[in-house]
Amino acid sequence: MLTVEQLREEILSDAIDTVVLGFTDMQGRLQGKFIHGRFFLDSVLAHGTEGCNYLLAVDVEMNTVDGYAISSWEQGYGDMVFELDLSTIRRLPHRPGTALIQCDLSLEHGGPVRVSPRAILRAQTERAAKHGFTALAGTELEFVVFEDSYEDAWNAGYRDLTPANLYNVDYSILGSSRVEPLLRDIRNIMYAAGLDVESAKGECNFGQHEIAFKYAEVMTTADNHTVYKTSAKDIASQRGKSITFMAKPSEREGNSCHVHMSLRGLDGSLAFWDEATGERTPVYDHFIAGVLRTMREFTLFYAPSINSYKRFAKGSFAPTAVAWGHDNRTCSVRLVGHGAGARMENRLPGGDVNPYLALAAMLAGGLYGVEHELELEPETVGNAYESGAPTVPTTLREARDAFAGSEIAREVFGEDVVAHYVNYADVELAAFESAVTDWELRRGFERL
Repeated sequence: MLTVEQLREEILSDAIDTVVLGFTDMQGRLQGKFIHGRFFLDSVLAHGTEGCNYLLAVDVEMNTVDGYAISSWEQGYGDMVFELDLSTIRRLPHRPGTALIQCDLSLEHGGPVRVSPRAILRAQTERAAKHGFTALAGTELEFVVFEDSYEDAWNAGYRDLTPANLYNVDYSILGSSRVEPLLRDIRNIMYAAGLDVESAKGECNFGQHEIAFKYAEVMTTADNHTVYKTSAKDIASQRGKSITFMAKPSEREGNSCHVHMSLRGLDGSLAFWDEATGERTPVYDHFIAGVLRTMREFTLFYAPSINSYKRFAKGSFAPTAVAWGHDNRTCSVRLVGHGAGARMENRLPGGDVNPYLALAAMLAGGLYGVEHELELEPETVGNAYESGAPTVPTTLREARDAFAGSEIAREVFGEDVVAHYVNYADVELAAFESAVTDWELRRGFERL
């Protein structure tokens, strides 16, 4: 990471000539501007810059859509201000002469854009701090690598692509070695960009892999997740390949994004573990109970797309049961570690998740459990798929309805946030339900 003075020196020495200002949109994408280095120093560093507020009111294809209070044709699609977070300055080594700064968003007349994902997570970190906690998290993001370029994949309609591995390479050294030139590039470039890289491993789907990074404070983890996801696609593209983080890109195993979280005291003390007794603390149990209590209602923040729900299937390592267990991968909540390593793993999110929203949902639910001292239900032992435990929503519509009807969501996020993301779901559902799919044509063009 760079300080402001280091960035200034590198721009003045022409080592850096471009500064990217980026924020994360509703879909989890890094959006923003490429600023010339000297102009950045002269005009942007002190005053920020602006961008159209429609960027938080569009669908995946950047279509303007109705229903958002923040932005509309009637309001004239005005600006919002990019507020530079100067603690996030980093080089982008795969883009020569380029640095990135991540931004918060504020309204032209002042005040934060509360419905932006980074603001939603920040509100929960502030809530945690009032209770004397800071939250730590790590995300484990899976992806599938294809030998085809993004352009070739587009032209082929994303059909009949060639995966980088042609068989299951879960933990396979040989399988990972086949893709290692790309994986090595991503690891080393991300390390140079300020991320703490842990490891890479093969996964089950053809061409599927995972690169893991060390846990950090939740906002840092969300920022790093977004930088990594954007950069990995860019690095693959530079090498004539493509990567997808879709939750379910094929009929085989989906891409997961397991989220690990724990709380610490503001002084760094353990909040989830009693070292004297060697057991979980009441705070930990209440936190787990809160995450479970809100899991169905907050699933929209864990599984944000139509495709997300096709990943949820019995016997797939994608959980369907709202249940917890010790080192039990069939449960949506898996408890891992002890002492300083004691943490909970939320196995519900997929690779399409917006990290800010997922971390905010998890932290909000856990804090709700702490605030209300919710009792932790008994552990699920054995196969949670067959346990009879309640299950998460199986469609985006069911998740949308659960979120829309959630009094807890209104309490912890605010009415404006709930309305904004319910409309997000409505837009996705309307687009999907009006589309004519290959499946329909294949079954119905001649035979019906």
